[in-house]
Amino acid sequence: MNSVFRPYTTKEIKPEGWLRDQLVIQANGLAGNLDKMWPDVRDSRWIGGDKDGWERVPYWLDGFVPLAYLLEDEDMIARAKKYIDAILDGQQEDGWICPCEKHQRATYDMWALFLILKVLILYHDCSNDPRVEEAVYRALKNYDAHVGGNLVHNWASSRWYECVIAIAWIYARRPEKWLITLAKSLEAQGMDYTRAFDVMKEKSTDWRYYTHVVNLAMAIKTDAVMSLVDGRDPSKYAETLAGFLDTYHGNINEYFNGDECISGRSPSQGTELCGVAEAMYSYEVLSCVSGKVKWADKLERIAFNAFPATVSEDMWTHQYNQLSNQPYCVDYKMKPHFSTNVSGSHIFGLEPHYGCCTANMGQAFPKLAIHTFMKADDGVALVSLAPATLSDKINGTEVRITTDTLYPFRDRVDIRIKADKPVKFALKIRIPGFSDSAKVNGQDAAVGEYFVCEKEFFDDVVTVELQNSAKFVKRDSLYAVVRGALTYTLPVKERWEMHEYSANGVERKFPYCDYEIYPESEWRYGFSSKELEYVEHDGYKSAFSTEKPLCGIKTKVKRVDWEFMSGTNYIADTTPKSTEGLGDDICVELVPYACAKLRMTELPFVD
Repeated sequence: MNSVFRPYTTKEIKPEGWLRDQLVIQANGLAGNLDKMWPDVRDSRWIGGDKDGWERVPYWLDGFVPLAYLLEDEDMIARAKKYIDAILDGQQEDGWICPCEKHQRATYDMWALFLILKVLILYHDCSNDPRVEEAVYRALKNYDAHVGGNLVHNWASSRWYECVIAIAWIYARRPEKWLITLAKSLEAQGMDYTRAFDVMKEKSTDWRYYTHVVNLAMAIKTDAVMSLVDGRDPSKYAETLAGFLDTYHGNINEYFNGDECISGRSPSQGTELCGVAEAMYSYEVLSCVSGKVKWADKLERIAFNAFPATVSEDMWTHQYNQLSNQPYCVDYKMKPHFSTNVSGSHIFGLEPHYGCCTANMGQAFPKLAIHTFMKADDGVALVSLAPATLSDKINGTEVRITTDTLYPFRDRVDIRIKADKPVKFALKIRIPGFSDSAKVNGQDAAVGEYFVCEKEFFDDVVTVELQNSAKFVKRDSLYAVVRGALTYTLPVKERWEMHEYSANGVERKFPYCDYEIYPESEWRYGFSSKELEYVEHDGYKSAFSTEKPLCGIKTKVKRVDWEFMSGTNYIADTTPKSTEGLGDDICVELVPYACAKLRMTELPFVD
């Protein structure tokens, strides 16, 4: 029942470099201020108000709590505590913790319970609040009795495995048999997505729990969390589900298309932000429990591409759906081409469709930071190469390990180790499977594995040098360019049009207003050369700057005849009408995917 690695907390890990900059941007942006201006968080029933009393406050706290503690921001910590205090104070004598009347319990969707228990555990990890363990225990004891007379239903049935996170956490502290029985009961009643594969191969045109993209993103970690209570293979279910989704609905960024529900492989469909954030967390759990490099590879490909692409550079606005081929972000006010979302769900705004993504977007980068390092039985595992510092006592000695790097925008990582006195331990360094080759202190290191550097450390630098080449990846009849962790895209010059207004009692005003983005350069191109030249740029502004990307790939393109999708006037068709090259070659520089909000990522080769 033990995982290969064990997670650290915000007490041991702090972000550095560009990753810390992103967290500061987030703290100054939407996720850092929802409690001040968004009614569903500011006036929630979780804290005695009259607005949303279900998932939105827990979603928000799931990112806000670690963000506050990672940045050691006393104001944010106090604001988080205000919510936690209200939630703990609101727990009923019988253990019920969710904000509803007693007569509503039978119909209350218990997904909110699973989510708030995750939040309380995370808060305990950050603060050591002694109230949390007993509160979680009492809430689970109450839920155990509740399940006896009420079937698991709706979102709770779709996300039952999320409750097992809290069950495993309490079981490690109080190994009582009823907890294992509760986990097994939830599995027996909950959804098994692999049983619906026959009807999940096609694009979903109707809303279903089993085709819902966020449910699927969460479900990838099903066996990983269940392995914590019954010792099963943590990766088996993930291999099956992720493999299926990649085959039938995969996109270029190691994720899968789902504009609310799964939507095929077209680069003009869409990917919901909640699903992106939840897939990151699923792969973090899998990386920890299984110790497999492949899950961390998927984590980084999503974290460095899909997630930052779907939030604005200042992180005050976001999309509900992002498109790989996205020449416009405009509400075209016609019959939507999305499976089950409105036509404007890909504009940037406060809540372009449902508000779940507004609340949930904050967890992605803070949890990435927490999972850069993990504990190993014989030392430390460096799981993500993003810049961070670990401070921990290893074999009785205080040790500080810092990854000094601009990775993934550069190929070199300097790992600086300083100890109070010489101490021997194993430093396990993940060598990404998407790299061509690698060296650690000049020694060849196998890609797709952990390189183990076991020695006596005191004041040392371990240097990782990755060799990455730019390459074309075939995507059905189109091609995309990938180098290392980053996908590259053809940027389209952007014109942002701001909209301030109020709807349903919710105000949109700068900086949390809505934006439509129009192109001011041509977007209809195909690749006309197989030559790819990688370049690096100085003048760092931020990791995912549109104005100053840190790197790029030069190549040549030609105009092609590419029309809008039938029934729309702003969505590029899945493929061009013709791949005949029009006019002369044009030299262009592709940029990292997240640096372009208007972009064309999958292109044909011209005839």
